[in-house]
Amino acid sequence: MKNCCLAQTAVGLDAMAVVKAVNQELSTLFNEFWTLDLNRLQPGVDYSISVQGKAGFVNQGSNVAHDRASRPLFSNVNETKLSLIPTFSRFVKLLDNYEASTGVAERVSPEEVQENNLFLDAVMETPVMKRAHRYLVEKRVSNSDLRQFKSQLYLIWFKLYHRQRNAGMDSSGFEHVFVGETRSGTEIIGFHNWLQFYLQEKHGHLDYKGYKAREQDIPDQDDHVLNLQFSWHGLVKPVGSAFVGASPEFEMALFTVVFLMNTDRSTAVLVNIDQCQMELVVIRHGRSLGTAYPRLLSSNSRHLPRPRPY
Repeated sequence: MKNCCLAQTAVGLDAMAVVKAVNQELSTLFNEFWTLDLNRLQPGVDYSISVQGKAGFVNQGSNVAHDRASRPLFSNVNETKLSLIPTFSRFVKLLDNYEASTGVAERVSPEEVQENNLFLDAVMETPVMKRAHRYLVEKRVSNSDLRQFKSQLYLIWFKLYHRQRNAGMDSSGFEHVFVGETRSGTEIIGFHNWLQFYLQEKHGHLDYKGYKAREQDIPDQDDHVLNLQFSWHGLVKPVGSAFVGASPEFEMALFTVVFLMNTDRSTAVLVNIDQCQMELVVIRHGRSLGTAYPRLLSSNSRHLPRPRPY
């Protein structure tokens, strides 16, 4: 794994250049997570993708998009391997526990609560989440007691809350980030998980429209973070983003750390992970997670300074 170490990046804003520093401490920590993510699937071995064409511009709320990808994004995924990994197999069981439409109250059965707890139990046994827990205890934002830490994770990810006003408890951090939701029957919100993407695509509910990237940063089949455009149940997501192949525990550890290390309602942390530079965006909903996703800025180490020719 290549640890990217660019010190800072410049973002144009009108005529001024605003310099945003890479968070080196979190970059180092998250590269540890990357190394410890033994359950991550490997491109070309455990799954194959075809990024195909670059998607065009679509206004938020519009459900018309030119299809620049005639084939699915995923050509295969080793589902047998997924079924043998506790965090993945228990994660999949959670995906059908939710009502997609905001404004419709969720009804959580005792069996679904048990599934949530079994999933968290598996996540907490992984090297990635154990490392995240140690870090958060060191920073005094989590308790060293495992039961209390599990309760904290449950509050962040699974506690139901109102996403739409004048509605019942209709959403949670887990549902929004990993499952996806629709709002007012006109737009897709959330939906930042590769495995949910694959399963919905496989069952014919999702149509991949193409990748989104700058001209000089065309993705390939080995990229672990993608910006995507797709339709889901007839609605279009103009730009979505997701890790590809990463385990649920890696994503939960990553976003839990960002969530707990910041108290602002909205946070965007610039980090380098493996060969990618990205912003990790986290928005709070009180003491729970509103949304969280990676915003890919550069892949394949293109953000690193190029050596000057002699």
